[in-house]
Amino acid sequence: MTSPLHATGGGAHLHSALTGTYLDGAHLDESVANLRPDYRALLIIATGVRGGPSDAASDEALTRAETLAKARLNGAPPESLPEIAAWRDAFLGFGVKPRQARSSVEALLRRVDAGLPRIDRLTDLYNAISIEHLIPLGGENLDRYVGPPRLVRARGDETFETVADGIPTTVTVDPGEVVWRDDLGVTCRRWNWRQCVRTRLDPSTTNVLFILDGLDPVGTDRLEAAGAALVDALTRHAPDAAATTRLIGAGSPR
Repeated sequence: MTSPLHATGGGAHLHSALTGTYLDGAHLDESVANLRPDYRALLIIATGVRGGPSDAASDEALTRAETLAKARLNGAPPESLPEIAAWRDAFLGFGVKPRQARSSVEALLRRVDAGLPRIDRLTDLYNAISIEHLIPLGGENLDRYVGPPRLVRARGDETFETVADGIPTTVTVDPGEVVWRDDLGVTCRRWNWRQCVRTRLDPSTTNVLFILDGLDPVGTDRLEAAGAALVDALTRHAPDAAATTRLIGAGSPR
């Protein structure tokens, strides 16, 4: 079921078309649901949003998130938080130890003492929401996405575009790995660990698929609160912006 959060301006037709293409066809594979029955994802299509380089608003959002994270951790390691421990358990469920890969939210928390990177306006805003709500959150450039998003267990022959030692390269993913993918290949490895180069956001991005991941103790209410905060940040001062959500996974039709 899709839920419109905000829609104005002349981009309504484009937004409706993208929502039909991507959100309506989004799919959570049964093999992933069996691995973690408590998993749910809030998908958000946001169009007509304002991208660009990091600015005062995105810097302020990250600074606020850094301060909150430091107070919340109070010197303890990120894995002491139940939200982070849940993702460690999920990664172990498909054979990935913390030294091999960590959830995106844990990776961010481990950088707050040194200061989070300022990447671009949209990435900064969603990273801030991720830290504030303790959920992995990623953004995909819809203009480069092909077909609906699917969360699956990899066969092991799927391709993934990345950068190794500064050189663009294409690799295959591990069998059994939990991955997000579209019609062309894997868009995010190890659930939310690393995004592919092809669909990464950049300062020119205006149409985005956001994926907010939740495992117990993060339930639907917390995912929706994080989604509402993200949409508010994205659509503020963007008169042609539109956003629509869809929940998949625990407690929702797959």
